Amino acid sequence: MDTAKPSRILYTKPSITELEVRYATDAAANGWGERCYDYINRFEAAFRAHLGTSYAITTSSCTGALHMGMAALGIGPGDEVIMGDTNWIASAAPITHLGAKPVFVDIRPDSWCIDPDLVEAAITPRTKAILAVHLYGNLCDMDRLLVIGEKHGIPVIEDAAEAIGSLYFGKRAGSMGAFGAFSFHGTKTVTTGEGGMFVTNDGALYERVLTLSNHGRSPTQSKQFWPDVVGFKYKMSNVQAAMGCAQMERIDELTGRKQQIFHYYRDRLQDLPGVRMNPEPTNIVNGAWMPTVVFDPSSGVTRERLVAAFAANNIDARVFFYPLSGLPMFEEVPDNRHAHDIPGRAINLPSYHDMTREDQDRVIAVVRGMLRVE
Repeated sequence: MDTAKPSRILYTKPSITELEVRYATDAAANGWGERCYDYINRFEAAFRAHLGTSYAITTSSCTGALHMGMAALGIGPGDEVIMGDTNWIASAAPITHLGAKPVFVDIRPDSWCIDPDLVEAAITPRTKAILAVHLYGNLCDMDRLLVIGEKHGIPVIEDAAEAIGSLYFGKRAGSMGAFGAFSFHGTKTVTTGEGGMFVTNDGALYERVLTLSNHGRSPTQSKQFWPDVVGFKYKMSNVQAAMGCAQMERIDELTGRKQQIFHYYRDRLQDLPGVRMNPEPTNIVNGAWMPTVVFDPSSGVTRERLVAAFAANNIDARVFFYPLSGLPMFEEVPDNRHAHDIPGRAINLPSYHDMTREDQDRVIAVVRGMLRVE
C-alpha cells in the first residue's frame, strides 16, 4: 500500500527566469557609482508606460508608498481616512503612523471591497481621504468613490498592492485615484522580492513625494546633504529594480497566467451551490492575484474546516483577511456585518505561475469535497 504523501502545493511563489537572474547579476556587478540608478529609472519608466500614469517612484514596499503619499497629502494627527474593514493591516498602518485614524466601514458582499454607500455616510469634517483597496485583484467601485470624493473635496487613494493586471473600464488599477500604491512582495504577480511603487498623475504631489522619499532632500536643492523637511527612507535598491525590469518585460505573460489559473478554478467550481469566487463583472478584468472561494452560511463550511481539509491534502491555503476592527489595536465595529462574517467561511486558493492542471485539480477536489460534490 502506497502511503506516500502527495507533493506540497504552495499557495503562491514567484516566477523567476534567467532574465531576472541576468539583470540582477548585472546590477550587483556593475550597478554602482554613476549607474546606481540605471535599473531604478528603467523600472519606473516601464511601470509608468504599463499603467498609463505620468509619474512613478520605486519604494521599499507598498506600505512605504502609502505612507509617503498620505504624508504628501497632508494627512496628520486628528484626521480620518475611510477604508474597508476587511484588509491587511499594511493598508491601515500608514494612517496610524501619521497620527490619523482609520475609519472602518463594511465591505460589499459581492466584491469584498469597500461599500461606497457606507463611505458617504462615514464622512465627517475630519475626513481627509478615502482609501480604496482592491482586494485579491477585485476592484472597488471607482466611479462611485471618485464621485463621492469630488463631491466632498476628498482625495481617493488606490491601494493596488494586489491588483496589478486588473482593469476598470479600460483603466488600470492604481491609475485613477489621487495616487496609487503597488506591492512587489515575493507573493505578488510581479515581484522584486520586497518593494513597491508610488504612482500619480499629479505633478505637484509627485514632487512632494519625491522629496519625502529622499530624507526630505529636494531634487532642486543645490546644497549637498541639505534636507528641506524631515522625510523618509523607503527606497528600492538597484538590484531589486533590475528584477522588476525583467518582470515588466514579462508583464503580459505574468498577469495572463494568473487569470488563466483563476478561470480554470472558476469554470470547474461554478456549478457548486452556494459557492462564490472573485467577481469579474462586465467591463472589469480581474487581475486574479488570489483566487478565493466564499461559502454561503447555509453550507456549514467554516474557515477551520477548510484549513484542516487543505492541510490533510498537503495543500497550503491562506485564510481570508480578518476584519481590522476585530484586531486588538483598533476599536471594534461589530456593525460591519460582512467584514466579520465572510472571513469565517472563506479561503484563498493556491495560485502560482508554474502550477499544473493536476495541482489545480487536487485543490478543486478539496473544495468540492467540502460539499461532498464529486
